[in-house]
Amino acid sequence: MTAYLHCLSHTPLLGHVDPEPAILAEVDGVIAAARERIAAFDPELVFLFSPDHYNGFFYDIMPPFCIGTQAHAIGDFGTAAGDLSVPQELAEDCVAAVLADDVDVAISYTMQVDHGFAQPLEFLLGGLDCKPVIPVFINGVAVPMPSFRRARRLGEAVGRYARSLDKRVLFLASGGLSHQPPVPELANANAHLRERLTGGGYHLPPDEREARTQRVIHAAHRFVQDQNSLHPLNPQWDQGFMATLASGRLEELDGLANAELSALAGKSTHEVKTWMAAFAALSVYGNYQTSHHYYRPIPEWIAGYASMSGQPLDVPPQTAWPSYPSPTQETPR
Repeated sequence: MTAYLHCLSHTPLLGHVDPEPAILAEVDGVIAAARERIAAFDPELVFLFSPDHYNGFFYDIMPPFCIGTQAHAIGDFGTAAGDLSVPQELAEDCVAAVLADDVDVAISYTMQVDHGFAQPLEFLLGGLDCKPVIPVFINGVAVPMPSFRRARRLGEAVGRYARSLDKRVLFLASGGLSHQPPVPELANANAHLRERLTGGGYHLPPDEREARTQRVIHAAHRFVQDQNSLHPLNPQWDQGFMATLASGRLEELDGLANAELSALAGKSTHEVKTWMAAFAALSVYGNYQTSHHYYRPIPEWIAGYASMSGQPLDVPPQTAWPSYPSPTQETPR
């Protein structure tokens, strides 16, 4: 069978601090078109690569990668809450296959996920439990973080497992691009925050959850007025990254050090390693082509916001799906 890929930025600020209506409508159109393409492909199994933002993974034990055999979305920032439809046996088999492929990955039978997982499932599939999904966590905020090379190798291992299943497989990636919202750091945390980052944050009290939400909203409002109040967005790097993925030159990013990436595009830009993993998984199916590139820097969301689809070059006619007009904002190819 074959595979399809879609990568999409996520933002917890949607509905809280939004750009002007024309831009919001533009993004809505990009998402709606992607949702239609995915529905036409009709995936039998979804692999979702996504990060966390100290909502499900903490420093009590912080794996670089983790695959969930069960998962529950907490519903932060107004996103959907509830259980994901995870096929447990397939997820267990995936973990075993990835480990056998010499990539170390953790396993979770009680994975807790946030908006990074919930938004793509809501926006692109219609809900948390509309399709069988195997959630693949990639650490994108908590140092030490995995490299591009390790994310690529994880994606290739997942792709080899997926290809062995003889199913229509959808690879989703959620995160990035350039951004640096006010995410806490262990190195400069006070005693209370340190307790939260080392495991005390699994079940935040409602008042702390709301205070955390308001801090991000306040930072976004300030960033709109002064884009030096946080790490500035980097459209040049963002579009170059998309062009690298589209060209299939994935290994070119192997040598980009984590500190260099943070300096270029912000400390939360490491979320783009989910895109790397998804493209690496697709590459197992052979040469691929990308389409429907969209990019726009959106200060209100503290993000370079992007979307891109991909599919193998040799898609059999009986599993082909319709194409849709590309958005006006396209990544150079």
